Amino acid sequence: MNYDLTDLRLFVAVAEEGNLTRGAARAFLAPSSASHRIRRLEEALNATLLERQARGVQLTRAGEALLRNARQVLASLEQMHANLSPFATGIRGHVSLWANTHATHTFLPDDLAGFLRQHPQVSVSLEERTSAEIVVAVAGGEIDVGVLADSGHSAGVDLLPYRQDRLVLIVPRGHALSARGSTGFAEVLDHPFVMLHAGSAIHTFTMNTAATLGRHLDVRIQVRSFEAVCRMVGAGVGIGLVPRSAVRTAGLTEPPVVLAMDEPWAQRDLQICVRRGTALPGFAQALVDALRARAL
Repeated sequence: MNYDLTDLRLFVAVAEEGNLTRGAARAFLAPSSASHRIRRLEEALNATLLERQARGVQLTRAGEALLRNARQVLASLEQMHANLSPFATGIRGHVSLWANTHATHTFLPDDLAGFLRQHPQVSVSLEERTSAEIVVAVAGGEIDVGVLADSGHSAGVDLLPYRQDRLVLIVPRGHALSARGSTGFAEVLDHPFVMLHAGSAIHTFTMNTAATLGRHLDVRIQVRSFEAVCRMVGAGVGIGLVPRSAVRTAGLTEPPVVLAMDEPWAQRDLQICVRRGTALPGFAQALVDALRARAL
């Protein structure tokens, strides 16, 4: 069936307001017109979406499913407009860039800011993805450039050096491990961990590394940024495994103690990923050149 965007926006408004009249007002429609549109939508779907009650409306199971999907559709449209709007304002180039959690939270903010200052006519869309996803997307031509750590495979792509970094362990001051200068991973698995959110590259890596030792991590809490990991660890919630470049101590009442990891995999160098045998568009190549110039 053909979906009318006005009907989807109206349905979302009515569902969020829990009231047909208020939802119609949000959608700039008369209540009678809104009621007709909702009824037509239900007929097209052959499903009841709303249960009319004395004080408003309540979603049926079908209505809940439509609300979830309608929100996703409308969000995708907004993203499409956001991606296209730079072209309407005179920006002449666009680069699609995916990067892993490590790069997104440490080096890329400053490096991209410098690139965009030098190229005001360019826009960059940055998405946080795992290294494995980045390789597949670059090799398939879905995106222009990627920044990743070791993905385990590099078929169809070339990897160029970007930044050097290491994973370190951070622990609260006074912790049983805090007097050590370094430690092995197996020695810390009995302690509760503060982790970055599930789905992040470092979360997946840490969980898999513990699994190879036949162990399961005691994850006390999961947070959305490395700064939050440092704050939680400093406050004594648990210990954390983070890139050395992501350790933040400034402004913390209780900064964490940093321990080196005696593990070969602790070296976590970042690389620029481009499609093998394919010339990049001009601005994408300029971005690659700018990032390579920052290689350490």
